[in-house]
Amino acid sequence: MTLPFVELPAFLRVGGELGGLIAKFSWASTSMGPVETWPPHVRTSVANMLRSEVAMVMLWGEDGVMIYNDAYSRFAGKRHPGLLGSKVREGWPEVAEFNDKVMRVGLTGGTLAYRDQELILHRDGRPEQVWMDLDYSPLVDADGNPAGVMAVVVETTEKVRATAHVLRERERIGQMFEQAPGFMAMLRGPQHVFEFANASYNRLVGHRPVLGLSVAEALPDAVAQGYVALLDQVFASGVAYAANGARFSVAEAPSSPPVERFVDFVYQPVRNEAGEVEGIFVEGVDVTERVAAERRRESLIELTARFQGARSVADVGFEASELLGHALGVSRVGYGSIDAERDTLHVERDWVKEGVESLAGVTPLRDYGSFIDSLKNGDFIDIPDVRLDPRTSVAAHALESKSARSFVNVPVLEDGRLVAVFFVNEDKARNWSRDVLALIKEVGERTRMAAERLRNEIALREAHRELEAKVEQRTRELMEVEARYRQSQKMEAIGQLTGGIAHDFNNLLHGLSLSLEMLRRARDGANPGQWSRYFDMADRSIKRAAALTQRMLAFSRRQTLDPKTVDLAHLVRGLEDLVRSTVGPSIAVVIECAADLWHAKVDPPQLESAILNLCINARDAMLPGSGKLTLALENIRLDARQAAQRELAAGDYVRLRVVDTGVGMSEEIRARVFDPFFTTKPQGEGTGLGLSMVYGFVRQSGGHVEVASQLGRGTSVQIVLPRVDGEAPRQSTAARSTPGVDGSGEVVLLVEDDPTIRPLLTEELERAGYHVIACARGAEGLSVLQSDARVDILVTDVGLPSGLNGRQVADGGRATRPALPVLFITGYADAAAAVGGGQLPEGMQVIGKPFEVAEFVRKVGAML
Repeated sequence: MTLPFVELPAFLRVGGELGGLIAKFSWASTSMGPVETWPPHVRTSVANMLRSEVAMVMLWGEDGVMIYNDAYSRFAGKRHPGLLGSKVREGWPEVAEFNDKVMRVGLTGGTLAYRDQELILHRDGRPEQVWMDLDYSPLVDADGNPAGVMAVVVETTEKVRATAHVLRERERIGQMFEQAPGFMAMLRGPQHVFEFANASYNRLVGHRPVLGLSVAEALPDAVAQGYVALLDQVFASGVAYAANGARFSVAEAPSSPPVERFVDFVYQPVRNEAGEVEGIFVEGVDVTERVAAERRRESLIELTARFQGARSVADVGFEASELLGHALGVSRVGYGSIDAERDTLHVERDWVKEGVESLAGVTPLRDYGSFIDSLKNGDFIDIPDVRLDPRTSVAAHALESKSARSFVNVPVLEDGRLVAVFFVNEDKARNWSRDVLALIKEVGERTRMAAERLRNEIALREAHRELEAKVEQRTRELMEVEARYRQSQKMEAIGQLTGGIAHDFNNLLHGLSLSLEMLRRARDGANPGQWSRYFDMADRSIKRAAALTQRMLAFSRRQTLDPKTVDLAHLVRGLEDLVRSTVGPSIAVVIECAADLWHAKVDPPQLESAILNLCINARDAMLPGSGKLTLALENIRLDARQAAQRELAAGDYVRLRVVDTGVGMSEEIRARVFDPFFTTKPQGEGTGLGLSMVYGFVRQSGGHVEVASQLGRGTSVQIVLPRVDGEAPRQSTAARSTPGVDGSGEVVLLVEDDPTIRPLLTEELERAGYHVIACARGAEGLSVLQSDARVDILVTDVGLPSGLNGRQVADGGRATRPALPVLFITGYADAAAAVGGGQLPEGMQVIGKPFEVAEFVRKVGAML
């Protein structure tokens, strides 16, 4: 139904849509009365409200009759225009009680303010949880008496949800640190005061209270063992310190003796914004069991070697006793046989070491004190899971006599029981670890095996071979695991190193590139001769260095990608002319595309570069004057086994094959084609990064690449990319440049921390007709976005110092400016992850350093 034309009163003419709706509304049916009768104070209030870009609503009279502006109509959703002229309690029945309080307070002259107030509203016909900043103040009549309430509404739902998400992520990361299997601690200041220690660290130090204490106060053991001196060294020099298998003795309680532990650890200095060391992050792993296993293995290897020269049962027992004595740290050792019936220990004179001949002879076991009673009653010192069997067991027991002697019962040999007799301090015996007990047991077993070996040479050899095979197999398994672990660490280290180099290198190149461009413009009018050639040479060097950096990032899978839904058939056919001109007329180019080819999500320029790289390699592999190059596209489905072989998830994929009829390659070369810097071309004709760059790009895109080749028959390279649903733009990727777009006073908020780049970009944008607000820190940019200042586009570096990165600034700005265009600038290798891993919202784009100023200005203009 078309409403009749109504002449707008003067105070409603600048009110947008709501100005017209208010003029046409039948106000006579409300307590407000006809518009023509509205008093001046109502007219003035309405006019001021309609001019505001902030959502505002006026609630007039006791019923709170609602009059609002355009911004509030958008906030109201499908409730608009039904809310206009309605009573607030009836217009929003789900929050009627809340609005009762608003009206009571406002009509008595009071004010109310709420921040991030949570309410359930039915704006679109269904309950919706929202958060808002609400400010209520009284509207007064001509006599100054409250006649209504003015409400200012700012929805903060997105900000609240984003804040909650950040808090959840912080909590999750904190839980990850707390639950990490390795120990971690954060030390602050030159005194190394504990700010944080996870559960593994607390277990390592015996659950002592450490938070708020310095290392010297909390762990005096660490001072005595030199660890505090190492911390001082790292804090002073700023150089990290790492150690493997370091010994650390710590008492589990103040009154208990120290326990020996072994750890792999790193002291990593932590720097502040000024680059000064302000703390040390401690991270490591308790490897006590690994070190103990290595020691046991070494002792057992030594024992096996000693047994090789044994010629009698006595020799076997003596070697076992001597090895155990050394391992247990005792100074006197011998061995003998126990006569259980006579209750005596019989030690032959040639069975004792030099210096302890007094052990020889026959001694009643009663002479060893109450140990015998304990032995018979089964009352032993606390050695878990170990009990003495008078015939077969291996165990350790401390004597209670003043001499504090200990027995270690080794194996049963012939008719008597061979035992090692040790003299050791009782406290030491009580603190023998499980590792020592395990060694005692293993020595006993091996000694028994050695005795049987002497009885039967054939059995001896077989047992020895089995034992050696087990040791070798365990060693081999350990070496394989270690090799895989070191390889993964190496690749991660390469990626991190490449990323760091690329960050600094790209920033340097970017500043140089911009400076050269500015100098060329300033100089061209005066003397464009010889200087232009030098500038061109420098520019080419910059481009070559940038290309090399991009290849390194591609190999390490850390380049900044901008994935889009791509029609691969359209993309490949669009490259056909370029491929034909690249490989030459003598090579036939065939393109085969399956019908109904699926789409893939991938960075189009990077995929084009990869395809051209493969085509050039194929051309170089074919004889001059002949050959066939095939580009084939098809849909495939990988089952669980096929996907696992390629380290992918089972599902649908699109496969691109680049097949040539060239000379092929050997298996040795094929196995190395993706290695960085590996090339078969003569020196100076290739960097060896081409195929490794293709491999890194495809893997980073969630796909797989592999090579099949036969000498003399050619090579096939296949790229597999995951299927994605959705429509792909039909725009040709060969012509993506945007014509120059000059500004008309639009406001650009530029956030860039680099003091060289920031003024150059500011100058160029202003030259193009834009007004620029330049900031060096993320917090400054966010403050501008949260103010009333006009901002038409945000241009921000991703990697910013002092807390907020570029993506966080953009997200914070969009909380209040949802449609704000955002252009990210980055020279950092991990920028893809920082700006969303290729999943940027609408209106956000990325440009990588170094870039040409003209390209940058064109991109800003195109986004506006």
